[in-house]
Amino acid sequence: MTRIELTRTIGDYGFEAKDANNHTLQMDAAVEIGGQNAGIRPMQTLLMGLGGCSGVDIVSILKKQRQEPSAVKMIIEAERESSKEPALWKTIEIRFQFSGITDLEKAEKACALSIDKYCSVAATLRAAGASINWTAELI
Repeated sequence: MTRIELTRTIGDYGFEAKDANNHTLQMDAAVEIGGQNAGIRPMQTLLMGLGGCSGVDIVSILKKQRQEPSAVKMIIEAERESSKEPALWKTIEIRFQFSGITDLEKAEKACALSIDKYCSVAATLRAAGASINWTAELI
């Protein structure tokens, strides 16, 4: 079982999340609703989790294909449902950028395997109705 602790630390809505290994993440609400903008919004952490989950998958797959990226970057843009509560993620666009590998086809295969098969965060977001699209490029 995974254990996460959250403690209110800043103002009314600022929280520090801590995992079992004492890694921390600061979260807060927007100033417009009473937060102090002292951390990442909780819904943004889901997108970060998507990037981290797929990043681990992709690098692992590329290593098995004897591709050694010197840099991996993801740019994630997403839109939430409007005029709904809760406002779930509706569309998610990921741009994967790779340096240090020479085979774009292998990178694309790794991205597809992660997003469509292995990444639990992607599966969770899709189950909630999000559409996830991606592209891959060598830089």
